[in-house]
Amino acid sequence: MSKSASQKSNPSVQSERAPEAPKLEVVARKTGEAAPPAAKPAEAAPAKKKGGIGKRLLLPLIVVAALGGGAWYGHQWWVDGRFLVSTDDAYVGADMAVMTPKVTGYVRSVPVVENQPVKAGDAIVEIDPGDYELALRSAEAKIDSQKAAIGSIEAQREAAVGQVGEAQANVTVAEATVGQAALDLKRAEQLARTGAGAQAPLDQARSAKAEADAKLAGAKAAVTSAEANVGVLDAQIRQGKTTLEGLAVARDQAARDLSFTTLRAPYAGVVGNLSVQEGDLVSPSRRLASVVPLDKVFVDANFKETQLHEIQVGESVRIEVDALPGVEVKGTVVSLAPASGSVFSLLPADNATGNFTKIVQRVPVRIAVDPAEAAKGNLRPGLSVTAKVDTRTAPAGSHALAQAN
Repeated sequence: MSKSASQKSNPSVQSERAPEAPKLEVVARKTGEAAPPAAKPAEAAPAKKKGGIGKRLLLPLIVVAALGGGAWYGHQWWVDGRFLVSTDDAYVGADMAVMTPKVTGYVRSVPVVENQPVKAGDAIVEIDPGDYELALRSAEAKIDSQKAAIGSIEAQREAAVGQVGEAQANVTVAEATVGQAALDLKRAEQLARTGAGAQAPLDQARSAKAEADAKLAGAKAAVTSAEANVGVLDAQIRQGKTTLEGLAVARDQAARDLSFTTLRAPYAGVVGNLSVQEGDLVSPSRRLASVVPLDKVFVDANFKETQLHEIQVGESVRIEVDALPGVEVKGTVVSLAPASGSVFSLLPADNATGNFTKIVQRVPVRIAVDPAEAAKGNLRPGLSVTAKVDTRTAPAGSHALAQAN
């Protein structure tokens, strides 16, 4: 028989199995779990409906914000951005003075400290001047000695000039003697021809004439010797004065070396990179410190070659400094480099061999910073900036490329 037929034929089995349903309720009660009420699914439906409304409102808001931002950006580009040529490959620079000694010596004192503002002429480093003071005194003593030697030679020249005068006087006397001897000889010859005179007086007259002629020649030779002596003394004086000029140059050089024992600031600025202390032995070419003129800074902006046709000398520049968020500094284009940066590199590129890959070159553009902004001292050499050239401010007839060429 089948199972269903046995159940129908055995009503007692059905009566015994009927009470099993309440047992399930008891188990459910023991576990503390109650059947969920039928109303809760109906209450959850409004919550899902509320979340769907928020999502539907958020998407339009995002679209509206994006459209508004795009419209604002487009407006700004149309009225201002399309006229700007910008680059962030730009840096603040300055013509710094590197302090190096010109003489060798021990450092006596360092009157400044790192990052100290100084004025033009302020002492930065002082070197012991003892050796250079002695050198200056020695040079001055040599000059005094040479001046005394020249004075002695000049006195000798005056004496030689007197000897020349004396010799010339002797020539005059000798000439007079010669004249008298000639007259005596003539008279004796006339007497001898007439027979009125003896031969002896004639011979004496002839001897006296010859003696007078010899004395005249000697006097003239003495004049020549005296004049030559004056010439020698004149040459010695000139030589002494030339030597004196050389000694004066040596004295001036010693004075300059003495002045170089104190290194002074060439202009107003701030001391940086101070690398010297008292007692150091310094020599030429050693870097001791740097003086940075913060009021004379400039900006070197490396623009692409494709941007140069829009850049002209005299155009205004907006400078944004990374170290000064929200601050805009004014500047002016003053010049362009005569060549790209790669041309001045240590190893310029050689594109004549091998494979060629074209790379956009950059040309440095010098930008002068507004003096009022530079005087604040906020711009430090080496800071990164973003330079934006306003092409609307270009003066007529001042194209930068034309001036560079």
